[in-house]
Amino acid sequence: MSGPCLFCRIVAREIPADIVHEGERLLAFRDLNPQAPVHVLVIPKEHVGSLAHVGDPARDVLGELLLAVRDLAAAEGIAETGYRTVVNTGRNGGQTVGHLHVHLLGGRALEWPPG
Repeated sequence: MSGPCLFCRIVAREIPADIVHEGERLLAFRDLNPQAPVHVLVIPKEHVGSLAHVGDPARDVLGELLLAVRDLAAAEGIAETGYRTVVNTGRNGGQTVGHLHVHLLGGRALEWPPG
């Protein structure tokens, strides 16, 4: 039997994180393995496995997540130059933690496709 997921443990303060924003339903913290000068993860505090698992009662949190990303981009000084948001869903989508999260990446030119 497995315990709470990694991000739920961060929400519960069982695992330390560099938290940059906290609201009633969201938490944002710096990625431990940053892929850009700014790499912040924004998560719902309540466990949702992935974007594929968002039910109707939790759909409002999606808007909150994206607005928080917008606000964090401004706070991090990357709103004017541009930034990328990424939501990986499922194993083939590159999701490595089974808790819905949005990556905010910026602070340098980002290429497409990522490589």
